[in-house]
Amino acid sequence: MKTLILLLAASSALSAGQTRTWTQGEAADFEKGILKNLSLRSDGRLTLAPLSRELFDTASAYLWALARDSKGNLYAGGGTSAKLYRIPPDGKGEMLADLDALEIHAIAVDSRDRVYAATSPDGKIYRITGNGKPEVFYDPKAKYIWALAFDSAGNLFAATGDQGELHRVTPDGKGTVFFKTDETHIRSLVIDAKGNLILGTEPGGLVLRVSAAGEGFVLYQMSKREVSAVAQAPDGAIYAAAVGNRQPISVPAPPLAPVAPAPAQVAVTVGAGAVAVRQAVPPPSTAPAGVAGGSEVYRIDPDGTPRRVWGRAQDVVYAIAFDAAGRALLGAGNKGNVYRIESPTLYTSLLVLPATQVTAFQAGRDGRLYAATGNTGKVYEIGPGLEREGSVESDVFDSGMYSLWGRLSFEVNLNGGQIAMVTRSGNLDRPQQNWSAWSAVPAGGKGGRAASPAARFVQWKATLTGGRPEFDSVDVAYLPKNLEPRIDEMETTPPNFRFPPASMPPIAFQASLNLPAMGKRAGSGGGLAAMSMDSTPAMQFAKGFIGTRWAASDPNGDALVFTVEIRGVGETEWKLLKDKVSERYLSWDSTAYTDGEYRVRVTASDAPGNPPAEALTARMEGSPFWIDNTPPKITTLVAVRASGKLQVKWHAADALNNIAKAEYSLDGSDWKMAAPVTRLSDAQELDYELNLDAAPGEHTIAVRVEDEYGNQAVEKTVVR
Repeated sequence: MKTLILLLAASSALSAGQTRTWTQGEAADFEKGILKNLSLRSDGRLTLAPLSRELFDTASAYLWALARDSKGNLYAGGGTSAKLYRIPPDGKGEMLADLDALEIHAIAVDSRDRVYAATSPDGKIYRITGNGKPEVFYDPKAKYIWALAFDSAGNLFAATGDQGELHRVTPDGKGTVFFKTDETHIRSLVIDAKGNLILGTEPGGLVLRVSAAGEGFVLYQMSKREVSAVAQAPDGAIYAAAVGNRQPISVPAPPLAPVAPAPAQVAVTVGAGAVAVRQAVPPPSTAPAGVAGGSEVYRIDPDGTPRRVWGRAQDVVYAIAFDAAGRALLGAGNKGNVYRIESPTLYTSLLVLPATQVTAFQAGRDGRLYAATGNTGKVYEIGPGLEREGSVESDVFDSGMYSLWGRLSFEVNLNGGQIAMVTRSGNLDRPQQNWSAWSAVPAGGKGGRAASPAARFVQWKATLTGGRPEFDSVDVAYLPKNLEPRIDEMETTPPNFRFPPASMPPIAFQASLNLPAMGKRAGSGGGLAAMSMDSTPAMQFAKGFIGTRWAASDPNGDALVFTVEIRGVGETEWKLLKDKVSERYLSWDSTAYTDGEYRVRVTASDAPGNPPAEALTARMEGSPFWIDNTPPKITTLVAVRASGKLQVKWHAADALNNIAKAEYSLDGSDWKMAAPVTRLSDAQELDYELNLDAAPGEHTIAVRVEDEYGNQAVEKTVVR
């Protein structure tokens, strides 16, 4: 429906004098504007966004992991220093432990509310007991530990790199390699309802299912290289997000992680007061893998059927969670977006957090969702309610000319809410000083007339409050001020050719003439580039005809009609050649006019697209040209024998134009060129002299001369 409206609006814009419509109803339209506390669905529907608030600022550059215990305490960790934070339900967080490492990539909580934090590089798993003292729980001898998860028996599973191993650690801290992949990293991990381990790998982009017996099966191979997140939906389906184009690399690189400040050198105390300097793990933007092509998300149904449900070239997905209705939520960067998957073809940009990346999710009580972020490292609470008020401010619309603003109409289902609409206008391409103030639009029914003053640019703003309003589209009616048309150039066509009548197809006969584009006539050295004349048909030879053509345009896009008049140089009044001409050319029979110098005047009118009282015209006179239908005169034609030759002489004269050429024929033979005595055909009067070889006897000499307008004269003489 919105596409149809846009097409209708586009077609109406072809005729000024009629009301035009600026329509916004697609997601791309609203993305150009400014959204505040609103969610945007991919089909263009706007709704109030979930409530969100900053819960705790850790002061870390970024957070990568988030977990929750049975008492509602949250645990967060990241980098570039491996500090572990505890955030109680009241949000008054504190640092729980400062681990002997650079970063924390994974956190898990066991059934006794003991917290486990995995560090990198030179990965170790620390356990933090009730007194807050960290202790090394397990050392997998791996460089990276990317994810942790407990099974129902209390075993802790650790996804590692750079050997692509999955470790199982028993409650007493004894661990072994449970499953070995051929990948460099096991990048993500979740345990499904049946106790299977779902793994995401890098660089092969595999989604693996590993049974409790340690048997692996590839559920799907993503087209991207790194499976950054996996999660199981309430209905048993597996969601997997992947990023980075697969390509051969010579040196294994750590998987992508939130963009962070440049790698830092961090001093860590070791041994008896000695200090070692370690290099922080490179942030994702500097990893050789890159993030070309953004992320894509697949849903793998319980029966194993994979289906692509989301993808955006500008976003990297770091985390997956589910809302109370079982819909997948995606945490992404690098604009802090949270997306919700509505269906395989529909998604919602739920909200944008004031951070660069959303890196981890953790479900809370009563439908709450907690999100950890990168750049900077904060924890946010999302939901369960909606914002009380949200607004969308459109981008600036350029009508192209000074315009009168009319009715603003919109499509909205209020669902217990309210809507307020305002507009403003100006003559600068961005709203700033010297724009009008916001003016309210009566919201009765589905809109009202905008009160903003006439101008070239306009903006609207909609504010939604209360209830669950659904806002779909806005139409702004406007009427551009009518501007006069333009005639940019005129030229006279060659004599003795005519354009075909408008009803005839432009067939190019053998004796036809294709005129060059205006301003590009041969030998002209360039000129105006007002309008391409590609639509001018080929001219056909027609003795006595002459014509003119012109380039014309209308700033409003109006259809134009033309009046063509002619006047002789020295005359005082214009005579009508033809009116109501819709083409941009005209030819006529010039034999009805006396020979002489003339001008043509063309008047363009935009009357077809405007009310009579508002129609405007433009007028232009062409350069002088000649009408010449009188042939030159041949006088004093004589032929005599002299010195064995046949000597022929004559004089040619034309009243208006130069003699263009002369020819002769001896005894009816083919015509041959004859040069004037001066050798140059550059005057209205020329003399000719020929000395021809001819046998004795009687001969007939014919001479023919032609002026620049194709008029010919022929004379004959006989020599005995």
